[in-house]
Amino acid sequence: MRPNKLRNLLKSGKPTLGTRLHSTWPAVVEAIGHTGMFDYVEFLGEYAPFDLYALENFCRAAELFNLGTMIKLDYETQLHLVPRAIGGGFQSILFANCRTVGDARACIQSVRPETPPDGGHFGAVFGRFAYMDYGGGREYVHALREVVIALMIEKKEAVDSLEEILSVGGIDLLQWGPADYAMSIGKPGARNDPEIKATEHRVIETALKMGVPPRVEINHPD
Repeated sequence: MRPNKLRNLLKSGKPTLGTRLHSTWPAVVEAIGHTGMFDYVEFLGEYAPFDLYALENFCRAAELFNLGTMIKLDYETQLHLVPRAIGGGFQSILFANCRTVGDARACIQSVRPETPPDGGHFGAVFGRFAYMDYGGGREYVHALREVVIALMIEKKEAVDSLEEILSVGGIDLLQWGPADYAMSIGKPGARNDPEIKATEHRVIETALKMGVPPRVEINHPD
């Protein structure tokens, strides 16, 4: 199995820099790789159109440059798309619309191997990340344990039960979602409202306190 670049950087406590794409065009992934600036590239599968062939080709292009890969998935599609995304080569899953502790557990179970110690729901499947073979061996199980799990915290329900959600073992990264949060408290479009900015700071501080690295969006290199 290929080493998981993002996982290895997290284990070493190093900062990471990624960029996001609304396209699966491999040439754009290659252009990002040629810059040498990024540790990983994310495909925004929650928003953009794609087919399953495109997911594999996206990962093939990233692998040419030792780029880590992440895909953002809508919560409702996870049972169908998580095994196909990981099978195609994605090494990190960002789950949108997580609301409750139960949601968080379901996200984790969809990624982790279906073994007694892991308690996941990911079985032995055929895919390119297993070198086009049926999975289930020790290397395969280890690769599933290495997949990075990231959660969007973007709903009022999730903020209200944040500490309980972060107490669920297996969450590797957290990301704040101001637009969805603004909608969920009845302030659509007000992502820079003082109340929402204060909540963002509280979410990040809570994540740091509980040992879950926050992933933040920057709009300018400065």
